[in-house]
Amino acid sequence: MAGGKSQHEDREQSGDDSWDDLVLDDDFIRAADTSEPSARARMLAARWRREEPEPQPWRSDEPPAGWFFSKGRRRKWRRR
Repeated sequence: MAGGKSQHEDREQSGDDSWDDLVLDDDFIRAADTSEPSARARMLAARWRREEPEPQPWRSDEPPAGWFFSKGRRRKWRRR
């Protein structure tokens, strides 16, 4: 090592770096191919191919499970 140069130092001096010309601008990003769907999207697509999901109402009249309409709880947390 004494007096010798590492490969990294030689490359820096030669100026042979292909990353210098790479520009990551908006055009480059828009031209890129789309990526594959997420694992959850693939899982749901496979499940829905086997059996259709049940229709869910956007808003139902029933409250969700665990929902309490008690005013006693609300009073407990109300700041006076």
